[in-house]
Amino acid sequence: MFDLLRSVIPYISGFYTLPWIIVGFVLTWLLSRLFSPERVDATMKRIGLVLLYFFVAPLVFRFFLDTPLGIMEAEFVLVVIFSLGCLYGTAYLYAMRQIRKQGLEGAKRSLYLKTVLTNQGRSSAFVGGIMFVVNAWAVPTAIYIAISGIALFAVIPYILHLMNARERRNLESEVHLPWFLRIYPFYFITFVLSGVILQKTVGIKTSDLGDWGLLLRFYTTLTIPAALYYVGSGIHPRDMKKSELRKLVGIDQEDGEDHWLWVRQIFMLTAVWTPLIYGSLLGVLLALKVIPTQWFAVLVINTMLPITGTNMFLVPYGIDKRATAHAITWSTLICVPVVVALIWFFSFYFG
Repeated sequence: MFDLLRSVIPYISGFYTLPWIIVGFVLTWLLSRLFSPERVDATMKRIGLVLLYFFVAPLVFRFFLDTPLGIMEAEFVLVVIFSLGCLYGTAYLYAMRQIRKQGLEGAKRSLYLKTVLTNQGRSSAFVGGIMFVVNAWAVPTAIYIAISGIALFAVIPYILHLMNARERRNLESEVHLPWFLRIYPFYFITFVLSGVILQKTVGIKTSDLGDWGLLLRFYTTLTIPAALYYVGSGIHPRDMKKSELRKLVGIDQEDGEDHWLWVRQIFMLTAVWTPLIYGSLLGVLLALKVIPTQWFAVLVINTMLPITGTNMFLVPYGIDKRATAHAITWSTLICVPVVVALIWFFSFYFG
């Protein structure tokens, strides 16, 4: 059995995992024809939680267990924290500019600001996991996944909570994430710290665990195809009509309807302006040899990742559900091929 697992692992890792996006899309579409789309979406939401708790966390644990961390990795942690701060800061400035241009006030202003901030979160753990295909990027990728996960499920919810506190006079009840999402950042960081501590104190690696290590490697390798299946399931065929695309690019307008304007602005922020601004800045830092090539590749690719489907978990905080769903669909369709091309290109020069 273990020989079979060893032979299967190469075919469920790296670029071989990409077809699972199509599998997730097609199978979810078929299931939506048999059952109600709402029922299928609810099931996929539960699958997303299973992935976060029982696949992503153990995957990150394995990479931190297998990799010695030093000063360079500690410096990259600070770089990622600064980078994410800049990304969300850019989203805030962009949102405030658009709020002034559109003349948004009151509840609509708050809804727009929270929606834009939340949707600056990227699919680092799901689509970004493809970067593990390049061995030289494994540690920076794991660090980015760990910190971005904490940002999305701890920092951003806390910021949204503070925003809701200001509006509480107009709310019937206080808004909170479900308990299983509130504990996730602490649960997740436990796996990160466990991997680091075991590596530092005992010095064991997955390869030292024999057959158990092989089982752990096989189980965690399943994370990426499973995550990409989840990404594909978030692409809704009903959102891919020609009429919807015309609204996205602004060819068709709906009188009194600002939904597609918001989707278009979120898409421009996440898929165009953010990658251009930070890609250019990182390119300058690379040319000046301020950052190593591996950092450059991981940071640039993460700025181009699509919006994560797990953003939908933050809908209870008052973000626009429909705009977020459409933004996820179109950013996934357009950004995933670009991300794959970047990984393939950078792997030759910076791998």
